[in-house]
Amino acid sequence: MVNSTSKGKPKSPSVSIESQLNGALVSNKQVHYYIRDLVKFLEVKIGQDKIVSLMLFGSNTYNNDTSKISDCDLLVILSDDVTDSQIKSLEKYFLELEIKHDLNEIQHKFLAPLLRVIEKSTGMYVSHFITRKIHWLSKKFSRIFRVNRVFAFLFAPRDIVLKSVISSSILLIGKDLRHIDKEIEITSFGMIKSILLNLIISIFALGISPFYHATTKYELEAIKWSLRASNFYLYNDTLELEKIASRFIKLSNINKSLSKYMGRFKYLRRNPFRRSFRYSLFSPFYILKIHILGLKYKKLVKDRSLRK
Repeated sequence: MVNSTSKGKPKSPSVSIESQLNGALVSNKQVHYYIRDLVKFLEVKIGQDKIVSLMLFGSNTYNNDTSKISDCDLLVILSDDVTDSQIKSLEKYFLELEIKHDLNEIQHKFLAPLLRVIEKSTGMYVSHFITRKIHWLSKKFSRIFRVNRVFAFLFAPRDIVLKSVISSSILLIGKDLRHIDKEIEITSFGMIKSILLNLIISIFALGISPFYHATTKYELEAIKWSLRASNFYLYNDTLELEKIASRFIKLSNINKSLSKYMGRFKYLRRNPFRRSFRYSLFSPFYILKIHILGLKYKKLVKDRSLRK
């Protein structure tokens, strides 16, 4: 697998798309075929020269780190002359491809409009993000991830998410534009936003659980991003979720309740469609606990690194 620290020269867009994707060795075949079909569609619809960069990030960049509900997390950066109306039309076809490759589930009919709003506002369970080069280079979070601008401004831990995405990313084709991470500074304010966002998701999932059996996946997403955000804030790196969970169990002095909860978290990621009201009920508490550990130990970790 090509990782984010590869020093080779980025592949030129003039090389065939198929050979570039085969060279990237995306470990998940389902995701590989989805990306292949998506890029072929882009070539036909807007032309290969309009594809500036294509990056895969998140769970699929690690072996054995995905679950049955893991999405693809694909970032498509297009040239600046691609219009918003073109991007909107592309997204409709992308959604069809996600359904074709089983990367998007058919939602509860009654709650579907509400769930789409939540997912669109937060970026949860969206397998693709389409943006333009100018928005990526200027780090416009709402335009990169195409989420609600007001919601993103109030609740999204933008700096933590951007740096975490870049840290875990694989460059599949095109230009390597990940150098913007050097211009991003992470602050404790981002952690406050992460707490608020993941609590909103967790409480929302708990509220609709009597009406929708698959709400556990939203709780899992809230805990996952709590772990990733707190880990990146604390250590400035990205690892598999199991390793991150182990770090926080150790930080809590092998706290039995957190260890037990993380064991349940791992189990439910493998069995995400099982109802677990007790897990959902305690999720807001553990979201707070994980973030507090990150905030509490930041100075200690920083002091140790300075001494080294």
